[in-house]
Amino acid sequence: MRKSYFQPLFKAAALACSLVMCVSLAACSSSSSSSDSKDSSKSSANQIAGVTAKGKLGEKPTISFNAPMTVSDGSYVVLQKGDGDTIEDGDRVCAQGIALNVKDGTELMDTWTKNTPDCSLKVDSSTLSSTYYNQIKGAKINTTIGFGVNDSDSSGYSYILAMTFVSKSKDLEKATGEEVKDVPANLPKVTRAKNGQPSIDMNGQGSVDSLISQTLIKGSGKELTDKNTVVVKYTGWLTDGTQFDSSWTKNTTIDADLYSGGQHTVITGWQRGLVGQTVGSQVLLVIPPDEGYGTSAKGSIPANSTLVFVIDILAAY
Repeated sequence: MRKSYFQPLFKAAALACSLVMCVSLAACSSSSSSSDSKDSSKSSANQIAGVTAKGKLGEKPTISFNAPMTVSDGSYVVLQKGDGDTIEDGDRVCAQGIALNVKDGTELMDTWTKNTPDCSLKVDSSTLSSTYYNQIKGAKINTTIGFGVNDSDSSGYSYILAMTFVSKSKDLEKATGEEVKDVPANLPKVTRAKNGQPSIDMNGQGSVDSLISQTLIKGSGKELTDKNTVVVKYTGWLTDGTQFDSSWTKNTTIDADLYSGGQHTVITGWQRGLVGQTVGSQVLLVIPPDEGYGTSAKGSIPANSTLVFVIDILAAY
């Protein structure tokens, strides 16, 4: 099961796992602490003393401290000040990271060796604990910051999570790309408001036995694989035209794993229908019951329903 090594940063309750289960540096821990309720960006009490880093900016640093030591959740130390662009509110940040056991200084995990930066972090005060938000926002690319983490599961690890911010980007707000001209005439007809919100004419669409995945707008971004998590806006309908859900009306996005067993599980029809699509695309999915919710009712969705979705792919990591 792939996990983000940023898990300790988020306010959500921790998932139970051990370090050896986390593929990219992670460690599941409870990050909620008293620092969440106050601005900790200038509090010297939260700064970790005695930790240093050497090395070229933007490359794996050599981090030193005298072990054993203790760290508190919400503590931090700026190890290297970067020389790149300034990280702003709303940016998606990719980071390389190292986890160092504070008991003996050993390296528990890193993303540098296989060059697998984690891009799951979005600089947003509603999802990041105040310590992390305050330290990451305003930092420059190639900055390295160490955060203190104490695992709440049975592993009992206490460690310094040293993150080097290597790039940043902005998620799209709607699909942007080339309109596809050869959409089959028998599929539902999709129109869009100025802000990109889709409406649909079912055009006689009935139930289906196999998945239909039709690109409506072809984006120019990265191609999605079955290892990606995608950030999307979407609307879902039954084939009689009943809308049962829409992130547009909530003005939100969701993250969706295109693989099984992740933190952001979605139905099989999404997983199969979005692989091979590109960031910036808008995709029409017509999903048979066995790749949707099957014989179970789901909220306002009756059992054995064929589902119709229009999905804008805004980012991927």
